[in-house]
Amino acid sequence: MADTASFPISRYPAPALDSLPEDIRARILKVQEKSGFVPNVFLLLARRPDEFRAFMAYHDALMDKEGGLSKAEREMIVVATSAANQCQYCVIAHGAILRIRARNPLIADQVAANYRKADITPRQRAMLDFAMKVAQRAEAVEEADCAALRGHGFGEDDIWDIAAIAAFFGMSNRLANFASLRPNDEFYALGRG
Repeated sequence: MADTASFPISRYPAPALDSLPEDIRARILKVQEKSGFVPNVFLLLARRPDEFRAFMAYHDALMDKEGGLSKAEREMIVVATSAANQCQYCVIAHGAILRIRARNPLIADQVAANYRKADITPRQRAMLDFAMKVAQRAEAVEEADCAALRGHGFGEDDIWDIAAIAAFFGMSNRLANFASLRPNDEFYALGRG
């Protein structure tokens, strides 16, 4: 097996932390303090400070808010759609976050492999069915899809959030894949024990 430390984080070199604008450096150091490492996506995006700020602002607006979707369900959407988009980075990184937020060491692997067979509720299955349709065939989304979600207790803001998370991470998946972004080794073990 190859030594993963010898592989670059992406096709772009990571910038030196001391070369970054203060607000970006402070955010990265805060994440490093909390998690014990710097997720590679932060280093990739930090190369372009204005885009880093815009990306993180929208990410936080979608993923850190209160509402009808739990934080674990938000991560579930990311894992399922990222698996469909074949984004290794997002499946591994958000899979770790899903395991932690759901307090379930199996859920991320189940959702990534085949959410239809995962140990999730019918409500969550409907949520992921809709998210996958947005991710793969957004042009085919119709009122009946939204009505099905309402039947599971989702409100209009929840439906918007499901779609927005699927769409935002579609963009994120494409950037990560284009850049050959590698998941940090630390993500693999998080939330498993």
